[in-house]
Amino acid sequence: MITTLSAARALTSKGIVENPLLSLEDGYIAAITSRDHAEAPANTRHFPGATLTPTLFDIHLHGAANHDIMEGTPEALSAVSGFLASRGVGQYLPTTVTAPVDATLHALEGLADIIEGGTASRQARPVGIHLEGPFVSHGKRGVHADELILEPSIAIFDRFYQASRGHIRLMTIAPEVPGAIEVIRHATSKGVRISVGHSTATRAETVAAIEAGAVSATHTFNAMRALDHREPGILGTVLDRDDLFAEIICDGIHVAPELIRLWLKAKGPHRGILVTDGMSATGMPDGTYMLGDFEVTVAHGRATARGVLAGSVLTLDKAIENLKHFTGASLATAIGLASTNPAHMLGLQAPTLAEGQPASFNLFTEDGKLQATCLNGQFLN
Repeated sequence: MITTLSAARALTSKGIVENPLLSLEDGYIAAITSRDHAEAPANTRHFPGATLTPTLFDIHLHGAANHDIMEGTPEALSAVSGFLASRGVGQYLPTTVTAPVDATLHALEGLADIIEGGTASRQARPVGIHLEGPFVSHGKRGVHADELILEPSIAIFDRFYQASRGHIRLMTIAPEVPGAIEVIRHATSKGVRISVGHSTATRAETVAAIEAGAVSATHTFNAMRALDHREPGILGTVLDRDDLFAEIICDGIHVAPELIRLWLKAKGPHRGILVTDGMSATGMPDGTYMLGDFEVTVAHGRATARGVLAGSVLTLDKAIENLKHFTGASLATAIGLASTNPAHMLGLQAPTLAEGQPASFNLFTEDGKLQATCLNGQFLN
């Protein structure tokens, strides 16, 4: 049976289509046409004023729906995946946090099982793992446990990689720590993308990491050496380099709107990446929740532990709305930052609206609010 829906516009693989008609059949996009050239069938489902977009891709997420990624169980990941789908996310990288080596190995093994086992059709799909920690700086560790931070080691990285069965796609590392450059080269040779972050690196140390294979920066501005006019450091290098991708947490808490605008001007529509850094409290009321093996207090949208920010409760659809509000960026730009760019950074096929592709897409209002989500031909809301 063919289902047809109409909207104001669609962000397709071939560009923006005005007044689109999207025909769905057996969970796939059968055709993309326009009301400018064809009549809408009588049973068409109309979304006046809405824009059809690809689904979103969150590459930095520690948990949601009262579950933490480090649990590494099907029950935890099912809850997280279901919640993410309800917020327009089609795929994501479950992200670890610094923990004892055995706990990290256990989580990686469990995540690999889940990635290989597949997810339900109405859930966001984990497509790899983001290893954040333990190779971070003591000086910019944020909430990462100081006593569990390790110097970068090829031997330890290989233990993590083997436990993940090759599913580590992204790793955050502080490039100034002894051993980091060697680990960056080694991980890059295995196809792992490297993101610099939780770091006090100078410009020279950051450039050395890029030359060794680093391609991105983790939650830009946060847990980085402050910008100095004589020593650009990691932050100045990240903002200046046109070849480097850069994440940002666009919740108005982690980074001020003025600096969100500066970041977007510096990175442009093709190198910026919106992330959430969401933790288990995402989608939950204020209270006490877990991030790895420690407690985080959430009050009025702010998650803190040990006196510092501890991830966020941001959702990626809200990050899109915030970006539009803070910067005036178009919806198409905002969607690209949360969909196309993370995929390109990882070397993966970007979520797309195209004939023959799975019928997975979102509908956003003109002001950037998520209106509806469809995964594999099934509407979630």
